[in-house]
Amino acid sequence: MYDRLRDEMVQKYVIGQGITNEKVIAAMRKVPRHLFVAAAMAHQAYLPKSLPIGFGQTISHPTTVAYMTQLLELSGEERILEIGTGSGYQAAILAEMGAKVYSIERNPELARRTQQLLEQLGYYTIGIRIGDGSVGWSVHAPYHRILVTAASPSLPDSLLQQLHPQGKMVIPVGGKSRQKLMIVTRKGDKVHIAEDDEKKFVPLIGKKGWEL
Repeated sequence: MYDRLRDEMVQKYVIGQGITNEKVIAAMRKVPRHLFVAAAMAHQAYLPKSLPIGFGQTISHPTTVAYMTQLLELSGEERILEIGTGSGYQAAILAEMGAKVYSIERNPELARRTQQLLEQLGYYTIGIRIGDGSVGWSVHAPYHRILVTAASPSLPDSLLQQLHPQGKMVIPVGGKSRQKLMIVTRKGDKVHIAEDDEKKFVPLIGKKGWEL
């Protein structure tokens, strides 16, 4: 049943919403999204909406996951910093595409739960750290890509400093109610920032984000 529902999700809410990257489409077809939500909500996992995962967090809308992943323009060998592990679904999509993922989650219980699930599913190229995602994870920098899945009031300089000289970062920036996706492309010392569509994300809590 879930295979059919997942295929329908990809057809309607990934391909049907303009996603053309074949690697993104293949990853969305493979990762079992229903395992990243509570069992009681598994039947809703392939619908076009975000779902609560506890601790005031959500698993993002499938179109949003596919779109942000496509914006990263992955070749399959990148080292990626993900801010906001959450359910682990986005990290699994990135790992499925061949990336080495370093992910930060501020909630210890959620981080441990997600790490266990990812290991059970065989995603051993994902490392999770419990901490303040707004300051990044400098020990593994520089990162070819940085993906922020929570909304920041501004572009954190700490993350920009950890971006590879030829890297790209996708981050929602704005107020707590609505934000715009920012696509940050770095070419040596030059940084280009492009604004994309409005989205709605949970706030990025931390020293370089929103205070509790």
